[in-house]
Amino acid sequence: MTTTATLPYRVTPARVLRSEWHKLRTLRSTWITLVATSALTVAMGTGLAAAYDGTGEGGMDTVVFVLLGTQFAQINLGVLGILATAGEYSTGQIRATMTAVPRRLPVLWSKAAVLAAIAFPLTLLTNLVTFPLAQSLLTGTDQAASLGDPGVLRALAGNAAGLTLLAVLALGIGALVRSVPMAIGVFIGLLMIVPEVLAMLPYDIVDEAVRYFPGKALETLTTAQPLPGTASPGAALLAMTLWTTATLTLAAAVLRRRDV
Repeated sequence: MTTTATLPYRVTPARVLRSEWHKLRTLRSTWITLVATSALTVAMGTGLAAAYDGTGEGGMDTVVFVLLGTQFAQINLGVLGILATAGEYSTGQIRATMTAVPRRLPVLWSKAAVLAAIAFPLTLLTNLVTFPLAQSLLTGTDQAASLGDPGVLRALAGNAAGLTLLAVLALGIGALVRSVPMAIGVFIGLLMIVPEVLAMLPYDIVDEAVRYFPGKALETLTTAQPLPGTASPGAALLAMTLWTTATLTLAAAVLRRRDV
């Protein structure tokens, strides 16, 4: 009599990555969020361009003006990142995930990689569609520009990179907090509230530090011609990368030490 040995299932990085990709793409909320993000950015950019009469914007940078819709994208992609981690804790699915991948950390890295792989191409393509559409309506105004103008392509790509880093930052916050409402509150607070509160303090060092908070750094990355007194695009990108890396590192440390 012969027996057939059953080989144990091997957990590999590629399999974990494929699993996280499958989970994210099969959720209806993922596609609703992504479609809403692109649609709002395009609609707001073309809507503002159509309504613009050439006055009243005070010399606003043309890329910032056209991509004002990405203010909604920040929140949409942040919520998507939070749902990718904290959402699993709220449904209890995280227990099955960590049982299948006992080492845990590959799950976090795979979630971050999958989210970044979706967010960056989506936001970059959206920006490259929105800008020419809006510019076709801005001909003859002080906001008229082209993709070949100095800093424009860099700002469009910088905005996409910044939004992607914000989404992964939110994912890390979700892994830390493990509660969707609380994680959204922390994310919005870090993005919008804390910098404004700190900016009220009468200290130059605080003003300098606020420039490198995620929301302010994203504004810098979206500007084709950075204003005096603001961070450089390279410094802003580095600051956002450090914020995201630090959050993911802290989330990884907590994930290794806490029970599911």
